[in-house]
Amino acid sequence: MEIADVRRRVNDTIARARTTSSDRRERADTASRSFDRFLNVVAVPLVRQIVNVLRTENYSFNMFTPPESVRLMSERHADDYIEIWLDTSGNTPRVVAHVSRSRGHRGFDAHRVIGSGDPEAITDEQLLSFLLEELEPLLQK
Repeated sequence: MEIADVRRRVNDTIARARTTSSDRRERADTASRSFDRFLNVVAVPLVRQIVNVLRTENYSFNMFTPPESVRLMSERHADDYIEIWLDTSGNTPRVVAHVSRSRGHRGFDAHRVIGSGDPEAITDEQLLSFLLEELEPLLQK
């Protein structure tokens, strides 16, 4: 193979990688701004309401807001929680929940995309349905 062909193809690959990386960063920045609005307007108030209802029903749960996320967590079992955050590691940023539960020595960890994953498209009803579905096993202990 001719060095000129190899060089041209390597340079084409470098140019594509730069364009792809720049586009991905731009999508991540846009999604991050949308996610901040989603977090402050939808997720945090909804999780706060869920915690208040759980407490009135004698379930010990609390809400934490680590940077750029919200966590609904059992006060009795630190390994039982649902944390919502923005995953920007792939080509398309998406809203993801890290669900962690434990039963004795066994643990369960999963990452699930919420709705379509687009922070602007997730409604409070979709988020509530998702959280209640994931919360039910935590309440069965």
